[in-house]
Amino acid sequence: MTEQNPSPGGDTHTPAASDGSAGAAGLTAKKSGGRGRRNAIIAGATAVVLLGGGGVAWAAVANSAPADDTAAAGEFDTDAEITVGQILEPDNLDIRATSGVALDQILIDNVYEGLVSRGANGAIEPKLATDYSISDDGLTYSFELADDVVFHNGDPLTVDDVLWSLNTVKDDETIQGHSAFANVQDVSADGDSTIEITLAQPNADFLWSLTGRAGLVLDEDADNDLSVSAVGTGPFVLNEGDWVQGDSITLTRNDDYWGDAAGVAAVTVTYYSDANALANALKAGEIQAGAPSAADARSYEGDDDWEVIESTSSATGTIAFNSANGPLQDVRVRQALRYGFDKEALRTASDGLGQLIGGPIPPADPGYEDLTDLFPYDPDKAKELLAEAGYGDGLELTLTIPAFYGATLPDLLTSQYAEIGVTLKVDSVEFPVWLEKVHTNADYDLSYVLHAEARDFYNFAGRLSTSPELAAEGKRYYFNYENPEVDELYAESQRATDAETQADLLAQAARIVAEDSPADWTSASTSLLVLDSRIDGFPTNDLSARLNVTDVKVAVAD
Repeated sequence: MTEQNPSPGGDTHTPAASDGSAGAAGLTAKKSGGRGRRNAIIAGATAVVLLGGGGVAWAAVANSAPADDTAAAGEFDTDAEITVGQILEPDNLDIRATSGVALDQILIDNVYEGLVSRGANGAIEPKLATDYSISDDGLTYSFELADDVVFHNGDPLTVDDVLWSLNTVKDDETIQGHSAFANVQDVSADGDSTIEITLAQPNADFLWSLTGRAGLVLDEDADNDLSVSAVGTGPFVLNEGDWVQGDSITLTRNDDYWGDAAGVAAVTVTYYSDANALANALKAGEIQAGAPSAADARSYEGDDDWEVIESTSSATGTIAFNSANGPLQDVRVRQALRYGFDKEALRTASDGLGQLIGGPIPPADPGYEDLTDLFPYDPDKAKELLAEAGYGDGLELTLTIPAFYGATLPDLLTSQYAEIGVTLKVDSVEFPVWLEKVHTNADYDLSYVLHAEARDFYNFAGRLSTSPELAAEGKRYYFNYENPEVDELYAESQRATDAETQADLLAQAARIVAEDSPADWTSASTSLLVLDSRIDGFPTNDLSARLNVTDVKVAVAD
């Protein structure tokens, strides 16, 4: 969730480009299987995530399949309707007021657009702005608006709509994305087509933040109910009635779109209760793509009708330790828990998927460093630290975890913690309960979730909290972790005007966080997508945060 979403890397560290883009993320996909004959319908898989700014969500994880010979010849069925299978449904559709990556996935790029967007390789690209420039001092951003852009309700996009949208984010602390504008001094227009944003000091990630909720442009004059519909400028429309709560959301191609038309007539996102239900739907032919368990996914290998795609994502498995709660206030207890858990055993139990990272920055983000050597699996060291902290006779803690994650992680934690004298109670809860109890109220000992938003290190550096209201009060993100040195290093990294300096400062801060252990990081997530092999143009990168289906096409049946 931007500003209200928990968060997500990918490969070896790739520094950000000087313009604030992600650079070459290097996310890879390994494929098996071949061309298929099925009628084209897609179902994207899901993975729980948190988006930059303190929110949580459920998101698809996938990678693109290469076009086959038919697709290369340009023989696509433009009337095809595509189905995307997911697990966690949004509470409502108001992207300005509601947390949850489920909204970012569905609405950003597909329905709502901003001045800039994230390209398939993670680079920042113009969108409603045909061009942009940044002053030499890094303080002034200028954007030239595209001509003839029209909202879904027929209203033309004007400079006033952009000013209203961005100034609302800047001035209203309850709006998702508000904290990203904390450094913005002024948003103004120069004529009818130029927008200028002035910062108080350079911010290396500001342009990146404009690719998320903070930068979305809405129609100032629209009178629709944002909780059940959306009026944007994107290639798909979402009208009232297109969301059947508890079942699905349907996006319909915008035939009056100002840019290149979407490749399919409609996309329906169907929601399932858990990964098993999704796997059963895949087997039953209800959906034609999804990310079931690794074992289920492997069963499709060698079938010419399917491709199995190994896809890294920016989601990072995070076991949170509440640094303000009881024994966990002691860094020795937190460090002991890290020594007492064998992350490699979890990776093995997950079919060898995932990359161990040992710290808060995943491989594709600026500042990544392999920190797995800091806390190798060492039960004896764990017991020693617990004894030093006064818990040599044992310790009882509770893990609060969303129920859809299943039992693998809780069971492994419970058994391994028992070996070091820690009794772990598992509280498996529904996701809305987790959001309220853990993410909003920080009422927990340990928790687990996948953080999916790229460049979300600020969660450890005090930039934002679990809600705009709490952030305004100076409250911390739900880890309740605070270190002034980390805060300052992060602030310096944001003021950096070159990628190398930014990455170096972030790496320094990340090492301190890893040593302080407000969390244990299981791995940078890898998933297996099972995809009907007649699908072309499925989005490639960072689908734990976005699911841009604009370029998806369906090959004409043989």
